[in-house]
Amino acid sequence: MKIRSVFDGVELRTEFQKIGIDSKFVPIIWKHLFLTLRDSNWEEEWEKHVPSLPSSAYSFLRSNFKTPLSSTLHSVFHSSDNLTSKLLIKLHNGAFVEAVIMRYDTRLGKYGGKPRPGGLRATLCISSQVGCKMGCKFCATGSMGFKSNLSSGEIVEQLVHASSFAQIRNVVFMGMGEPLNNYSAVVESIRIMTGSPFQLSLKRITVSTVGIIHAINKLHNDVPGLNLAVSLHAPAQDIRCQIMPAARAFPLEKLMNSLQEYQRKSLQKILIEYIMLDGVNDEEQHAHLLGKLLETFEVVVNLIPFNSIGTLSQFKSTSEQKVSNFQKILRGTYNIRTTVRKQMGEDISGACGQLVVNLPDKSLGNANPLTDIEDLLKSIEIRSRSQYALDEAQVRNENP
Repeated sequence: MKIRSVFDGVELRTEFQKIGIDSKFVPIIWKHLFLTLRDSNWEEEWEKHVPSLPSSAYSFLRSNFKTPLSSTLHSVFHSSDNLTSKLLIKLHNGAFVEAVIMRYDTRLGKYGGKPRPGGLRATLCISSQVGCKMGCKFCATGSMGFKSNLSSGEIVEQLVHASSFAQIRNVVFMGMGEPLNNYSAVVESIRIMTGSPFQLSLKRITVSTVGIIHAINKLHNDVPGLNLAVSLHAPAQDIRCQIMPAARAFPLEKLMNSLQEYQRKSLQKILIEYIMLDGVNDEEQHAHLLGKLLETFEVVVNLIPFNSIGTLSQFKSTSEQKVSNFQKILRGTYNIRTTVRKQMGEDISGACGQLVVNLPDKSLGNANPLTDIEDLLKSIEIRSRSQYALDEAQVRNENP
């Protein structure tokens, strides 16, 4: 298999073993490249930037990689408040993907009526595919269709590029594509991100899926401790199929059974993503259906304001009052922790569902930012009912 990126870990180790190079040198190469690429421009001297390798390793690297990264940073767009940055990344084959950096200051929030501890942190939303085959009607990415899967190295390179702009603390697979349709590459990229030199915690990585049942069934065994988010978006199968055509292949009853088993094994809460579409899935009866569907689960429901995607969309945004009522039903009647996603980067088309590469005029959209993902992830582990009540009190303070 041809290596696309020096961060394609499995392939690089395999090639090293073929020519008698110890695979222990792979993370050493990554460490030096990560520091070099973040802090300075690359010069075509592998020996200068990655010292103390066997001569055969240098020969292999020079022969296979003219530059250390297979992708290049094409453009960067910053939101007016400078909290969101959108990176347009050009792949080796000329295709484009986008990644979004979202910056937060935890001290601006409240906990128990007092400023919360902490400081600045950044979450990176990354893509796993060029385009997407799921065809969700409320998402601009679906209008592109599916183009190709990214390799594990191409996924990791988004983190490398982003690290030049911010110290990334959390990673969410909520950008372009359905991550679990590119299962092997996504799992391998996560393993790379949690190892040297990136050293991200699995507790700070979230994979979002529309509900690929056979992949969910494998996920906990392959990457235990990973956070799972499910793009549910409707409480009934007929509504899901209306707005998410791919849902026909993943019946809601079977999906919920799969999630029940995943939760039993992982002992973690599941993040439920629910986009609010006016007159489609946002009425009181939908809230009650959703509450009954989830009442036996340990979940956090994240209500997502719909973002316009121009002529591509047939939907309208739900009013703030209806969103509030929906949230109150889930919380008050069903005791389900429910948050409303804060939108970031709308002025650079960097908000949820706006991701679509539209060259050459560069009116580019991107990814699915969360309302401070780290705060949601803090509640992922299943707690006692008394602790759950404390969590709910915190949410009410943050979202009065």
